[in-house]
Amino acid sequence: MAEAAGDSSDAGALRSVTLDDKYDLGTREVFLTGTQAVARMLLMQRERDRAAGLNTAGFVSGYRGSPLGGLDQQLMRAGKALMAANIVFQPGLNEDLAATAVWGTQQAELQGEGKYDGVFALWYGKGPGVDRSGDVFRHGNMAGTSPHGGVICLMGDDHTAESSTNAHQTEFVLVDRMMPILNPAGVQEIIDYGLHGIALSRFASVWVGIKCVKDNIESTASIDGSLDRVTIVTPGDYVPPPGGLAIRRELDFVEQERRLHLYKRDAMLAYLRANRLNRIVTHGGREPRIGIATVGKSYLDVRQALEDLGIDEVRANDLGIRLFKLACPWPIDPAELKAFADGLDLIMVVEEKRSLIEVQVREELYGAAHQPMVIGKKDEKGDWLFPVHGALDPNDIAIALGSRLLQYRDDPVLRARLEEIAAAQGRLAEAQEIARRTPYFCSGCPHNTSTVVPEGSRAYAGIGCHYMVQWMDRDTAGFTQMGGEGANWVGEAPFSTRGHVFQNLGDGTYTHSGSLAIRWAVASGVNITYKLLYNDAVAMTGGQQAEGHLSPDQMARQAAAEGVKRIAIVTDEPDKYPPGTQWPGGATLHHRDELDAVQRELAATSGVSLLLYDQTCATEKRRRRKRGAYPDPDKRVIVNELVCEGCGDCGVQSNCVSVQPLETEFGRKRQIDQSNCNKDFSCVKGFCPSFVTVHGAQPKKAEPMRLDADALGAGEIPEPALPTLDRSFAVIVTGVGGTGVVTIGAILGMAAHLEGKGCGMIDMAGLAQKGGAVFSHVKLAPKPEDIHAIRVAAGQADLVLGCDLTVTGSKKVLGAIRPGGGTVLVNTAESLPGDFTRNADFSLPTERLKRAILSAAGRDRTRFLDATAAAVAFLGNAIAANMLMLGHAWQLGAVPLSRESLRRAITLNGEAVAMNLEAFELGRRAAHDPAALDALLAQAKAPTAARHLSQSLDEIISRRVAYLTAYQNAAYAARYRHLVARVQTKESGIMPGQSALSESVARNLFKLMAYKDEYEVARLYSDGAFRRQLAATFEAESKSGKPLRFEFHLAPPLLARRDPVTGVPRKLSFGPWMMTAFTLLAKLKGLRGTAFDPFGHTRERRTERRLIADYEDLLNELLTRLKPENHALCVALAAIPEKIRGFGHVKERHLEAAKAEEAMLLARLRDGGSAAALPQAAE
Repeated sequence: MAEAAGDSSDAGALRSVTLDDKYDLGTREVFLTGTQAVARMLLMQRERDRAAGLNTAGFVSGYRGSPLGGLDQQLMRAGKALMAANIVFQPGLNEDLAATAVWGTQQAELQGEGKYDGVFALWYGKGPGVDRSGDVFRHGNMAGTSPHGGVICLMGDDHTAESSTNAHQTEFVLVDRMMPILNPAGVQEIIDYGLHGIALSRFASVWVGIKCVKDNIESTASIDGSLDRVTIVTPGDYVPPPGGLAIRRELDFVEQERRLHLYKRDAMLAYLRANRLNRIVTHGGREPRIGIATVGKSYLDVRQALEDLGIDEVRANDLGIRLFKLACPWPIDPAELKAFADGLDLIMVVEEKRSLIEVQVREELYGAAHQPMVIGKKDEKGDWLFPVHGALDPNDIAIALGSRLLQYRDDPVLRARLEEIAAAQGRLAEAQEIARRTPYFCSGCPHNTSTVVPEGSRAYAGIGCHYMVQWMDRDTAGFTQMGGEGANWVGEAPFSTRGHVFQNLGDGTYTHSGSLAIRWAVASGVNITYKLLYNDAVAMTGGQQAEGHLSPDQMARQAAAEGVKRIAIVTDEPDKYPPGTQWPGGATLHHRDELDAVQRELAATSGVSLLLYDQTCATEKRRRRKRGAYPDPDKRVIVNELVCEGCGDCGVQSNCVSVQPLETEFGRKRQIDQSNCNKDFSCVKGFCPSFVTVHGAQPKKAEPMRLDADALGAGEIPEPALPTLDRSFAVIVTGVGGTGVVTIGAILGMAAHLEGKGCGMIDMAGLAQKGGAVFSHVKLAPKPEDIHAIRVAAGQADLVLGCDLTVTGSKKVLGAIRPGGGTVLVNTAESLPGDFTRNADFSLPTERLKRAILSAAGRDRTRFLDATAAAVAFLGNAIAANMLMLGHAWQLGAVPLSRESLRRAITLNGEAVAMNLEAFELGRRAAHDPAALDALLAQAKAPTAARHLSQSLDEIISRRVAYLTAYQNAAYAARYRHLVARVQTKESGIMPGQSALSESVARNLFKLMAYKDEYEVARLYSDGAFRRQLAATFEAESKSGKPLRFEFHLAPPLLARRDPVTGVPRKLSFGPWMMTAFTLLAKLKGLRGTAFDPFGHTRERRTERRLIADYEDLLNELLTRLKPENHALCVALAAIPEKIRGFGHVKERHLEAAKAEEAMLLARLRDGGSAAALPQAAE
């Protein structure tokens, strides 16, 4: 790609753009998403009707679900414009009821009571919703439409099950109902086909389906939004039957069927012919050989394949390629098919999933005088060509087409392109998945607690967020379709040895259709407990409220009326219900801390019982708190990093991703990610004295380092030579949900739109909101019509902005990098996935990921930087890291857009404009002088002493000597130093230059000697270190100016009562006076281990003292047996204490496992074994 100066000299040519353009019908060039295009199309239809002298209205109803998960939100945002245009948006309770309401709109004028000339209506729903609405579709389509009304149905298909419980393709549902289907190829055609769909519906009196997949409805593009773009042609060759086709009052259903098959189908085909919706793009020149019939997204894939093969329209005609783009895959006009097939040797049908076009091609051409070979799902030999599963890829299409073109004539240029594409597909196939970012419950999510089941019990998952519990080790597996929850147990129970199960169910699903399953469970008499989570949001698809917005007491009363005899309400706030709340008779109210006991009782109850768990969705809490619409507790939790043992019990108890690892001098500890914490506070249940609730706490505002222009590049840094945008330019932005990844794609797209260039963007978010991976695929081109497939295929990415190391190192991203030409920029900041909550030792394979990225992109075209650290250090906010990355990439000359357009796009976005502009410029400076950035970041000091990691063995030892002196006394510390010195002397004699064993002993002997008894915990709160940690984390005062107030969560052995079910001591809360008590208790450390030690006689304290003696004995044996062959084995044995973590029963559990491993390793040492079979740590 050529380069051009990046001086932004074309800045004055930027379009005048506002965010209101998308619904301004006077604006022609518009940058909008597929869902926004739907709303604009509705407004355009109303205005076009008005211009035609019709007084119409509109109606929209349906049910959310990916890829249409955000449509209702867009319609709500466009509410004022829709209302002004007499368009009613009524979200459906479920899909089939919404479809029934749509049917009703076409009946408004039948009794002469209609307010308008007609009502055009739109239904929406994802594939499973299409399935369940089939009966309504059949009735409505049979009945027909109003002459000035019309119905279009958006069917959201998830071909690869990215956000669904199965992959689905719903065209055949519509074919069975005799509904014509329009399949848009991109955002522009959503508007074009939407207008045609309504016109077709009116003319033929049928309901019209519009195929929506991620690649059109969830994409973003610059489009022509002019009102007169689409010209509707009324067919002149169609003669309707007597009485016409429109909807009427009738009871002759045989006549309805006759009219549909004999007249309406012909009317559909007449409309398609008259408006030339199906069209031949390239005719194949004088000697047409290969015909390609394709539709929708697959058409874009074909065009991309042709471009990648170097075939434009002129060359396509020269090679004899005839390209047939179908707008309507069913029904297809036989005459159009035969005209397309005329003179061809081969027809290749390119369509995803099951063949719909191909079967019609074969049927119409069967027995014809000229019958070309037809391939599609299968090739000429009957082998799979374009399989029915998964999705198609432009590279696979290019390989299939290119190989057949070469059979006609050898073309060196085509062959070279084909080999390059095949090599890219090969690299993708061979790439290995190194790490995955598994979606997880959000921080503070009520599912974290509500999905726990008692030991020995079993549960079924549910639809939505409940589905994710299946990979969280919670004895939960299996699910049903939406609304069928628990009905599967009606069938299983008679044939199972298990007498009872739990069934998870969300309030959105309950409202949608789940209440019927409860009714049948009661009628069938099975033993089942429904765990109905009332989180006041349809959390998986955007946080919308369930239609009807039933309250918890209303749901409870409904369940009781259905015959559920035992109902228990469990909540995080039992006192929140107002006086007079009408719970059904016999219902009981409990705090969530009683969940285990409540579940055990319900499990023993015959028949159907209900546990209504009431806790608001954590993400919705955060959103509402920002708007001031939800209480925000004036308190936060902090973990005393020195008291913490890193056992992970807080993660087990809370399942919360805001409990994050903290690497300290004394091992991996835990910290609360204050920026992500949603104040659930269940983490304090971890059996550990390190948790403190700080009332009045406000996260400390970062004090950004001064951006010294002289230190970080010159005052005015030179602008780079930018790539000339003379072809399609592919960008992949990777990251984690909620960190602004989608924003970067939107900025690139808007900048291209401002410059009058083409842009296509798809956000592949999946379960991104739940901490999953996010991919934004962006295509830039000279003109909008130059954009074809937006998904970046293997070997096509010119730029990868890797905002997350794990996602960037994934197989798909590595395979997408353009060999020798793609620039890769990666943020090295580590963000652990939800796996960490269940595995305290979980670590990312960071070095392996980096090596894989370097191997794919090349060292010269790869940049690693800790953008998060830079954003925090200089801007005080980690969220600025992604914009910093964009500025960095631009300064490297890797973004073919002007600086002015990018800055203008940032301003238009409207979010934290000043910070994002500064982040963009900081990224530029960092790219100009990366060494200066590294030097400045190195100056940043660790916020606490514990977070400063020792750089040598001597430092490790000296710091621990000082610690143990404070812990007990100088003699105790000297004992430690003497033992470590013995190991150092022995190791240096056996293994000169090696210190692994000495370091292992230095760390682990210290760990055992500094066991955290009551005196030590008290010292670690009162010696000033905790105060310094607080000062580094929170502001000194509350918002009201009052001092911070502490609440400690402890289980003192002499005070804590044991849980009657689990036998585990229950933690108690203690007020600020504990700081004084800690100070006094710390002064009594001299009693430790003596006869006067009131705590020293407990089993736990006796065990801790014995462990020190046992370790000394172990060291004596290791030093006796040490030799080069078993050095690694000795190091592993010396490190065993690192696995003994926690307090009380948690420590006992870890101790048992550690001792078992120690016995195994010790036996190997005594047998003369080496470390050959030792497990290797992840890199």
